[in-house]
Amino acid sequence: MSLPRVAQMALRPVIAICGTTGVGKSKLGVELALKLSENIDRHGWTGGVVVNADAMQAYKGFDTITNKIPPGERAGYVIGQWIHDATRAISDAHDSKKVPIIVGGTAYWIQHLIFPGRLAVEPEQVSCPDSSPSASTVSPSDGLLSALSQVTVDLRSLFDSLPESPPLAADDPGAALALHNLLQALDPDVAARWHWRDTRKVLRNLEIMKNSGRKVSEVLQEQSAASLRPRYDTLFLWLYAEPTELKRRLDIRADEMLENGLLDEVRTLTNLASPSDEVGSGSGTTASSINYTHGVFQSIGFREFNRYLADPSPSEIKFQAAVQNLKTANHQYAKRQITWIRNKLLSAVRASKSTTGVGMYLLDATELQKWSSDVSDVASNLMEAFLRCDPLPDPPSLSSAAQRMLSVPAKAAATDPTAALLAHRKLLCSVCTVNDALPVMIEEGSQWAAHVKSTAHKRLAAKQAKRKERVHDVLPAATVSSERGRGDNRWRPY
Repeated sequence: MSLPRVAQMALRPVIAICGTTGVGKSKLGVELALKLSENIDRHGWTGGVVVNADAMQAYKGFDTITNKIPPGERAGYVIGQWIHDATRAISDAHDSKKVPIIVGGTAYWIQHLIFPGRLAVEPEQVSCPDSSPSASTVSPSDGLLSALSQVTVDLRSLFDSLPESPPLAADDPGAALALHNLLQALDPDVAARWHWRDTRKVLRNLEIMKNSGRKVSEVLQEQSAASLRPRYDTLFLWLYAEPTELKRRLDIRADEMLENGLLDEVRTLTNLASPSDEVGSGSGTTASSINYTHGVFQSIGFREFNRYLADPSPSEIKFQAAVQNLKTANHQYAKRQITWIRNKLLSAVRASKSTTGVGMYLLDATELQKWSSDVSDVASNLMEAFLRCDPLPDPPSLSSAAQRMLSVPAKAAATDPTAALLAHRKLLCSVCTVNDALPVMIEEGSQWAAHVKSTAHKRLAAKQAKRKERVHDVLPAATVSSERGRGDNRWRPY
């Protein structure tokens, strides 16, 4: 069945290619760009420009660890600095009568590029990606002002002088917990979303409030009230390979990364890591002092081999263990990429379908020997029809894999920022929190249900019950009543 296209004269076309690592996204992007330059008479566009949408490949250098395609295969590859510079690159491409082709595994970036209005600070509001309004020029909203008036002197001082980089919770739990306590005091709903150990996210939310003068929950409520509308008329192509075959390819690629100098790049990155670079802590740079959640140091391969290289007694067994850890990390990352595409990006595309009439098309790249027939030719035909505003096929009709993977029930949290916030609340387990300086927080829902059934939780709960019995036996009734409710197993946000 063909789907009618809704002509969007105000929206210019963009092709977005997403998918897991190692599935061939860059290869397809270059192929489509070259195809556009060969068929000018069919659609009026003079060619295509490939815009990178990979969070790690945005860094200069370190081509192996971030798996950049070789220069000889880039064929005019344009790397946009996201998201601010990406829109400029796309505008320049359109002005040159070229079709922008967004390629990358960071579906989060693609989603916020195509669907604006869902970031706390939109790229259009700043002059460059790393800049932000000066806190001294921002007047706090009534809600934030009221919250600030009620915090302690120490927390207010912390808000006025936020750290430049997030502390490592393992090294400095006190600093990590203080940041979370500040977020809890200013915006409890947002604080309940993040574990106190997730210092990068906690600090980022505090920075947003300080720079915007508004509580994050206030911003999210406004976003939830607004409809999801795309910035461009977008054809989404999801390049997919079945898990067994994808794992095989990822393992081969991991071996190739080592052959192409992965260890040398890890050594270079380790030398760059220092406290002044906001990636380490303490007086020196060691494997344990590096913040693996910061910048390019998140790259798969760095953590695994940095620790191996720092080992005072390396061996072949330890090296092979690091290799296996690299391959396992690749497998896990690919699973997370698929989860985001299915649960988040696909839901956003469906929510905006009434506006553009374009859905997401899955291309089955499982069998590489069928690349031309199953991927390249199908993508080219979809692109030609899309650019001519011709009817497009029903997305699930392309293959059995498309029918299976695109069959996902709609989730409100996928497109509603406030619903997403409430869907991942962290609850304090007062039973398992034996040290107030290290509170135990578990995500509400299935994780909480599994936690309260765990042996460790039950053992601590039994100990608390026995202590209460002893208190009841030796203390007056009035004292016992005051003890009730302490240490019980109630669901409540921290």
